[in-house]
Amino acid sequence: MNRDDERERALHAVAEWRSPSRPLVLALSGPGGLGKTELAVLIARTLGEHHRFTDGLLSVDLDDFRADGVLDPGDVLSQLLTTSLDVAPDQVQAQYAARCRQYWNRTSEAKLVLLLDNARYASEIVPLLPASGTSVVIVTSHGPLHDLESGAALDLALPPLDERAATQLLELVARDHRLAADPEAARAVVRLCDGLPAALHAAGRWVRAHRLRPLSRLLADLQAELDEKGVSGVEQIWDTVYDDLSRPAAHVYRLLAHHPGETFTLHSAVALSGLAPEACQDALEELDRAGLLDLRRLPLTEAGQMRLPGPQRGHALRRSRRETPDDVVAEAQARLLRWIVRQAQLADRFAAGERLTVVDLLDPVPGVPDAPLEDPGAAVDGAARTERAERAARWLDEERHVLFACSRLAHGRGMDTEVVALSEPVWTHALDRPHQSEVVEVFRRAVDSAVRHGGNAAWLVRTRCQLARPLWESGDLNEAREQIDRAMSALELLGDSKRDRKLAASAVEFRGMLNSAQGDWSSALADFSDSRERHRAIPNPYGVLLQTYRMGEASARTGDLDAARSLLAEAHAGFVAKGRERLIGRSAFALAGVLSRLGLPDEARALYQESLARADRRRSGFDLARVHDALAELDAGEGNLAQAEEHRAEAQALRRSNGLL
Repeated sequence: MNRDDERERALHAVAEWRSPSRPLVLALSGPGGLGKTELAVLIARTLGEHHRFTDGLLSVDLDDFRADGVLDPGDVLSQLLTTSLDVAPDQVQAQYAARCRQYWNRTSEAKLVLLLDNARYASEIVPLLPASGTSVVIVTSHGPLHDLESGAALDLALPPLDERAATQLLELVARDHRLAADPEAARAVVRLCDGLPAALHAAGRWVRAHRLRPLSRLLADLQAELDEKGVSGVEQIWDTVYDDLSRPAAHVYRLLAHHPGETFTLHSAVALSGLAPEACQDALEELDRAGLLDLRRLPLTEAGQMRLPGPQRGHALRRSRRETPDDVVAEAQARLLRWIVRQAQLADRFAAGERLTVVDLLDPVPGVPDAPLEDPGAAVDGAARTERAERAARWLDEERHVLFACSRLAHGRGMDTEVVALSEPVWTHALDRPHQSEVVEVFRRAVDSAVRHGGNAAWLVRTRCQLARPLWESGDLNEAREQIDRAMSALELLGDSKRDRKLAASAVEFRGMLNSAQGDWSSALADFSDSRERHRAIPNPYGVLLQTYRMGEASARTGDLDAARSLLAEAHAGFVAKGRERLIGRSAFALAGVLSRLGLPDEARALYQESLARADRRRSGFDLARVHDALAELDAGEGNLAQAEEHRAEAQALRRSNGLL
């Protein structure tokens, strides 16, 4: 309503924009409740229907990527690359600067519309701008974004709706004949809303919820409320609507302001509120009818994430501070934390299979059902097992920001068990996703909680090893070495249980991996050999198999090709027997490389082809590209120049599609 001028200005600016490398930025600004997001979506959809933007519409709410108000742009880039630009997750660059270059490479010729909602500073926007003058970026923010490149942005500061447009919106929302029957009272309601669409939505739903009262009485009730508080505006409209809520709905509304992270689900709302599932569902639907929650905006995620818009969250927090005792909030958050930890542990187990963990599965929270995740082990066939495992991995990805926020909250409340427990599913998530700065902070908090607790040696070993890996992957080898050394020092505090012995063997493997990252392959080989013997003594057959594979890779690096061939052949056969898809392909690749160096090209080619097929099945861009490179080298060595060129072209195309050229 009444946004035709801004919309026309935006569309005209897009039509006139000419730049070879810089996208036009349409910056929509104004306080909460003015309808910036709705206008941005309308403009984006209008542009998306134009034949000029053939690469589609991308949309990101930046508030979903904030930790304590600070944006992680690397995580936003990762989301854009994998979800919107079809880059394989294992191809996203770990280093932030490299990831920026990858994003710019991937968008250098793009023709897309990018919507960035809830920006706070221009510095947040710059790394996310496509490197293409044929793209358009639409940004919403509460205030103007200074420091955007001169001439590349159109500032559209949204004013409040005028009376005509505000009346039309109120009539559209309320759909009530009393507005036409008493136009003076209707105008009074409009004036009280001060031209804010959010207030008009709330007022319209409030009118619709009281169909038997004359509009003049409703207006008198609202005016009395405003007179008592002395200030007019949207806050008082929401107060009036809130005061009409049932006790359960008001209880849920107040507690949602204390939910860790920006999003919640029906299940997490049940855990937070302490209500029965049906009562919580009724309360959420009542909030939707009252205009304090918009269920029409449910995102297309399997977790069913919802959110209180920023202005509503602030209002809910203010009402909570006045009406909800601190001990009630603390109890609700503790209940939610225990529930979230349990769900993350289940998702970890379902996604990664049974593995070594140092915190046992938490008990169910009384009265709160688990999230709808299914155990792959109970599936009747392989396809169902795979689908259930992938569903659990998607849950970890979709809920990662809630997990990060829960880690912060649990650490602040001194809940060390929950902090360490959360770090383990975050580890599983991070293995399949590129490095995120918040992941490192989760592991740091876990180390701090393990040290603060002081009574669990297994926590000390596990958390320091978890932290070391992202450190060395991001190039911080010195701190990674410090963490591994401290983990090794804690080994003497472990007991003789099977779990503790597995953990000790794992720590030695981590030290070997760090030595590998530093190029010290002789020391790495010694560590992997030591770890294998520890696994044999437990016994732990899979651990033996994995260390055999690592020893084979290290032997190849040290030049002992005969030993490498024997070790990798043994590992490959073992992985085939156990059906470990990823490791079958990777051990085949490693063994093929050794056979090629030994002058056995036919045997190498067969294994390369096996590795290629499995990488294709897993859609691993990293593995596909390197196998094509290896086959190109093999063909070139045999004089098959045409075939070699085909493989090089395939590798080149894979890297180009992933923004790596």
